[in-house]
Amino acid sequence: MQEPVSTHALVTPPRSLTAAVRRLLRPLVKLLLHYSVQYPALASLLKLTYVEVATTMPVDGRPQTDSRVSLLTGIHRLDVKRLRSEIVSGNDEPPMSVSLGAQIVARWTACAEYLDHKGRPIPLHRLAHRGGAMSFESLVRSVNKDIRPRVLLDEWLRLGVAQVDNLDRVVLVTDAFVPSHGLDEKLFYLGKNVHDHLDTCAHNLTQPDTPAQLERSVYYDRLSKDSTLILSAYARQLSSQVMQAFSQKAMELQERDHQQTDSHYRVTYGHYFHQANEREE
Repeated sequence: MQEPVSTHALVTPPRSLTAAVRRLLRPLVKLLLHYSVQYPALASLLKLTYVEVATTMPVDGRPQTDSRVSLLTGIHRLDVKRLRSEIVSGNDEPPMSVSLGAQIVARWTACAEYLDHKGRPIPLHRLAHRGGAMSFESLVRSVNKDIRPRVLLDEWLRLGVAQVDNLDRVVLVTDAFVPSHGLDEKLFYLGKNVHDHLDTCAHNLTQPDTPAQLERSVYYDRLSKDSTLILSAYARQLSSQVMQAFSQKAMELQERDHQQTDSHYRVTYGHYFHQANEREE
């Protein structure tokens, strides 16, 4: 039996939309090919995601039916029923090293007692019996008492987030939790950061009656490679200053809001810097 075609499948999307989607898919396909992920695997994942997203779009406040999801997505109703049973909630939870590590780095870079006179995170003695409250052990236990600081430190050393100097002090390598090693951690941030950026763009395109969310960038071409390196270093400098200021304000508000009944919102604020050879794009 031939699968029925939904009326949605007959709608021709704006040409500018298809051009934008093709462009944003290119780096994704490049990444997938690097890891030997072929088209059938992506097609199956895309099909599941269509069903997952359509299921979360209620009609007049009522849950979506299989038939409605089928009509909305163009996917056969029997496939919709099967795929809905495969959707697992909470499968995008971050690795523990990410969720806990991000909280600790945020406190280390935002609280005044952990900063020097230039606002940079200071090295912390590894053990509490040497550094007291100003030690890595005490910092970790101020965030989570169930994890052993040594276990977390070993993980940070593996990920390249921190180093231990010759005075047995823990030195933060980066001003945000950005692992230089660790595939699972890097891929988690790929999904989270790109998701939030793309979701902001989608909101601004599909919700014209609501205030636009912040989404800005600047673009310059006809630059030499040396100039792009200068701008890359300058962008990192500016980003560190802005991110630290934002983190301090966010932590202040988080501590104020944590017992309020409506404290179930989250925010993401980020920067990126992209460099490319126009002749190779």
